[in-house]
Amino acid sequence: MANFTEKAIKESFIKLLNERALDRITVKDIVEDCGINRNSFYYHFQDVPTLLGQIVREQADLVITEYPTVDSLEAAMEAVISFALSNKNAVLHIFNSVSRDILEKNLSDLCEDVIGKYVDSIISDMKYTEDDRRIIVGFLKCEFFGVTVDWINGGMKEDLMSDSRRFFEMMPELLKGALKITEALGK
Repeated sequence: MANFTEKAIKESFIKLLNERALDRITVKDIVEDCGINRNSFYYHFQDVPTLLGQIVREQADLVITEYPTVDSLEAAMEAVISFALSNKNAVLHIFNSVSRDILEKNLSDLCEDVIGKYVDSIISDMKYTEDDRRIIVGFLKCEFFGVTVDWINGGMKEDLMSDSRRFFEMMPELLKGALKITEALGK
C-alpha cells in the first residue's frame, strides 16, 4: 500500500506542477488531488521540496541506470529531453522557483556521470593522465550543463536533440586531437 500511495503522491505533484508554479502547490493541493489524507503525505515526505528532490533524483538515476554505456549516450540524451519536453511546464516551474538548485544539482550530477562514461570510452586506447581526464570531463560536463540550462531558460524551444547528435558526431575526433596535442607538448 505504501508504494501505491507514494506513487500517487508523485503523480499528483507532477500533474499539479505541469499546471502551476511550484510555489503555488501545497501539501493540501497534493493530497486533495490524489485522494489521501495529510498524514499519509507526511508519512512518505517531509515537505514539498523533499518530494521534489526525490522525484528529480529518481529521474536522473533512472537515466543513468537505463543507459549505462556510451553506445546509449544519445538514447540517454533523448530520454532526458523527451521527459523534459513531456513535462515542459513542470520543468519550467521548477527552473523558475526558489527550488531551482534541486534541479541544477541533479542535472549537474547526471551530466558528470554520463560525460565521464562517454569520455572513458572514447579515450580508452590513448595515453592520458587522470588529471587530463578530470579536466576533459569537467569542461564537457559544464558545457552540457550550460547548454541544457540555456535551453530551459529559453523556454525549451530549440531542437536540443539535433544539436546534441551533432556534438556526439564531432566529439571523438575533438577529444583525440586534444590528447594528441597534450602528448606532443609532453604533458
